Amino acid sequence: MQRTRGRAPTGGRADALSQELIVEAAVALLDELGERGLTFRLLAKQLKTGPGALYWHVSNKDELVALAADQVLGHAFAADPGSGEDAGSGLRALAVAVFDALDRHPWAASHVSAPPTLANALRLLDRIGTLVAGTALPAERHFEVATAISYYITGVSAQIIAPRTVHDATVSRDAFLARTARRWEALDAADYPFLTRATEHLRDHADRDQFTTGLDLLLGGLNTAAGPRPPV
Repeated sequence: MQRTRGRAPTGGRADALSQELIVEAAVALLDELGERGLTFRLLAKQLKTGPGALYWHVSNKDELVALAADQVLGHAFAADPGSGEDAGSGLRALAVAVFDALDRHPWAASHVSAPPTLANALRLLDRIGTLVAGTALPAERHFEVATAISYYITGVSAQIIAPRTVHDATVSRDAFLARTARRWEALDAADYPFLTRATEHLRDHADRDQFTTGLDLLLGGLNTAAGPRPPV
């Protein structure tokens, strides 16, 4: 949230900046250098201002990265055509747009919070809920279904995408998956019957296909969920 103090810090140029401008520059640096490489000093140099001026608009690095990740979600809304398709098709298009946006900015995936609090994350959940409300689901189930879909989109995206940012940058995705597959192959097949058979698929799978497979299973249950709730 933009600060509203009486005057800018000494030596700063808060009047020449805005939170939006700072966040845009932060996204570019995060894409280039990753989260560890982003510093206020480097960001201030990029914006040709003093570090103190940045604190006029953002409190700290954690807030800045969260705002940058939220801006990435905004890119997903820009990519989603939002056409008048049925609810299931609309949800799928929106979900894939979010995954693709996070895939282009992998540092952002783990910073999309649940429940949402920032502007675009709130818009995402509201858009999902609006689409869910257009199905045959009874109204009392809209919240739980909409949040389940929202948490799948953001949570599974983070699980698939975020590990790329924590492993050694010199190790490619293919090399990491091959190394993990070798570890799975070395497991005892009696204790891990599925994993020892799945190593080839681990090596060769596409992250986007993995995401959309689960998404289609989830969305395919919308019609089932529209029926009576099963007894607990």
